Amino acid sequence: MAVDIKNLNHNQLNDLINKAQLRQNELRKEKVGKLREKIHALIKAEGYTFEDIFGHGRAKVRRTGVTVAPKYRNPADPEQTWSGRGKRPRWFNDALKAGKKEKDLAI
Repeated sequence: MAVDIKNLNHNQLNDLINKAQLRQNELRKEKVGKLREKIHALIKAEGYTFEDIFGHGRAKVRRTGVTVAPKYRNPADPEQTWSGRGKRPRWFNDALKAGKKEKDLAI
């Protein structure tokens, strides 16, 4: 199947590229599925289970929303703190501009 890409306009060419990428993904999934079946058949033929070979799957724990202890405190307003992660708060930048040092603001 030869496609003369020189006669395709921009939209047709993008459509062809998208279809080719979809087909490539389909072929990859089919190949992975066949390989997975072969591996399971080989493991079973040897008298083992998948868990015997690879162990029990552990769920990946994603740490979201973990609060970090504050490292810096605003001397003008002790309620304002900063953990030292992420963008510097305004009060921190203002204190540095006023001549304070990071160690002066440390808790």
